[in-house]
Amino acid sequence: MFLASAGLAALAVATPALAAPISLDEISRYFNSFRTAQSDFTQVNPDGSISTGRLMIHRPGRVRFEYDAPDQSLVLASAGSVNIFDARSNAGPSTYPLSRTPLNLILDDTVNLARDRMVVEHFEDGPTTVVVAQDPSHPEYGNIRLVFSAGPTELRQWVVTDDTGRQTTVILGSLRTGVQLGSLLFNLDAEMQRRGLVSNR
Repeated sequence: MFLASAGLAALAVATPALAAPISLDEISRYFNSFRTAQSDFTQVNPDGSISTGRLMIHRPGRVRFEYDAPDQSLVLASAGSVNIFDARSNAGPSTYPLSRTPLNLILDDTVNLARDRMVVEHFEDGPTTVVVAQDPSHPEYGNIRLVFSAGPTELRQWVVTDDTGRQTTVILGSLRTGVQLGSLLFNLDAEMQRRGLVSNR
């Protein structure tokens, strides 16, 4: 009995403890520590194709995805809507309510991942922490899978699953926070004018 106990004790010493995931409070603190951020990104689209470009975030509620040339597509979230400019179309953007997209969860004025039923998964995956979040009032809108590195906490990528089940993965470069971002970057009318389109608003 003593030998068995000693063997178990030795095994416990020899096996390193798994690192705990970054806490939800710390991740919420991280998001709330900045208003603006910018990063290069690589995007894996639902059809498996790959796009690259530059991401700009201005919380609350604003984000801009500029795609590298020759792709002139653009995703612009502002004033409560997500506007998708398709480079293959001369029409105006397709528009959706930002509140119906999982990305809205991290663009809120104050991010609080500890809200009841918002986080449906939270675990350590090797050197990273994974959090899967959804709108607790509307889980049918889809979810966002966020991946963070530690020391210091930093967002590395996300996977958005939309309301049709399609997944889009965005892999970030070094996310620079506290950057200067001009207001026109998130102005829909200015973007329409730049593209020679007529606003219907």
